[in-house]
Amino acid sequence: MNKDSFVLRGGIAFSEGSKSIVTYSNGYVVCVDGICKGAFSKLPDQYKDLPVYDYGDKLIIPGMTDLHVHAPQYTFRGIGMDEELLEWLSKYTFPEEAKYADLAYARKAYEYFSEDLRRCFTTRAVVFATLHNEATIELMDQLEKTGMITYVGKVNMDRNGGVGLEEEDAAASLKATVEWLEAIKGRYKNTMPILTPRFIPSCSDDLMKGLGEMSAERGLRIQSHLSENKSEVAWVKELVPESTSYANAYEIFDTMGSAELPTIMAHCVYSDEEEMRILKEHGAYIAHCADSNMNLTSGIAPIRKFMDAGINIGLGTDVAAGSSMNMIKTMLISLQASKMYYRLVDTNVKPLSFEEMFYLATMGGGSYFGKVGTFKDGYDFDAVVIDDSKMFSMRDMSIRERIERMVYNDADAIITDKYVRGNNIYSNVK
Repeated sequence: MNKDSFVLRGGIAFSEGSKSIVTYSNGYVVCVDGICKGAFSKLPDQYKDLPVYDYGDKLIIPGMTDLHVHAPQYTFRGIGMDEELLEWLSKYTFPEEAKYADLAYARKAYEYFSEDLRRCFTTRAVVFATLHNEATIELMDQLEKTGMITYVGKVNMDRNGGVGLEEEDAAASLKATVEWLEAIKGRYKNTMPILTPRFIPSCSDDLMKGLGEMSAERGLRIQSHLSENKSEVAWVKELVPESTSYANAYEIFDTMGSAELPTIMAHCVYSDEEEMRILKEHGAYIAHCADSNMNLTSGIAPIRKFMDAGINIGLGTDVAAGSSMNMIKTMLISLQASKMYYRLVDTNVKPLSFEEMFYLATMGGGSYFGKVGTFKDGYDFDAVVIDDSKMFSMRDMSIRERIERMVYNDADAIITDKYVRGNNIYSNVK
């Protein structure tokens, strides 16, 4: 056993599946060499020689996974929300991302992003950078220092990027991608590359085909966007007229991935039965981004349908169309969106329960990284310790009730410590 072996004591909560939350008041969760050995109401004798960190009445939950966030957009989160997607991209996003050609600018901006991510509920994240190699490597360097585990993508876009944010052609974009991959080879322990065609309107047919080939040849995963906005969906049909759906367009270019190399598709607001079938067949993950979908007036994704169909799903903050990297806020807005889909769109599609949303934020999204997101035996030990003592109440609440209260009103929930693979990467203890 090494220094990553210990026991945490406190109010334990975690998912074993999507339908329930397991809780222990004054319980124990055991970490041995960075791997969870289970949670218990009474500490088993075989672990009694391990150091015990007693957090008293504080909550201890698994770390959360953010499946979709744009690091270069962090600096203008919460701004420009009166626009819809395509107008918002051209007016705010693309001009901002063009600034990352300046490495000094990128370095400072990514310091803000990385530090905020380190201090929030997220322990794993899948991140968009920009098309700039040097800035993308700078972001990866900074994320590596945080101790979190991430995928980071150098963005590909050789059309429709506007001034200063468009690669010369497919060949130039693919060449830059190879140069980026070669530059980072063997450089990181916790930070991994992911191929990142922004979306089909930003990538020519040749570029998409080339990225599909690169994924297969190098064994690399892909992240992109799918069916976020009605105008975007119509645009893709014009650009790839032979496709039967937006998802099929990705299939045509061999960029929908496989169960072994699952692609993440953000949004899927307008994914119909055909797209759902394609997503499931390829083992793809949907990054559900309810906050940004409402901020940009995109719509409400049918998350219940996705779950019932057995499609892989996790949550994404989607900063900066999403206004915050706080995964607790993301859970709340996702719950509200699910309820509104039921009430306003289809009363046959029941809203998600709190248990299901907790599962998506932890174990559901965490599964993209492997055995991650719960305190079951054999899973990576990612944990967040939370002090909710300033959330005053006359009620004697259960652990489950305290977690629900925290999600619906998180203003006074303070992260005390954060662990990733057994390493304490953030402590707020004074």
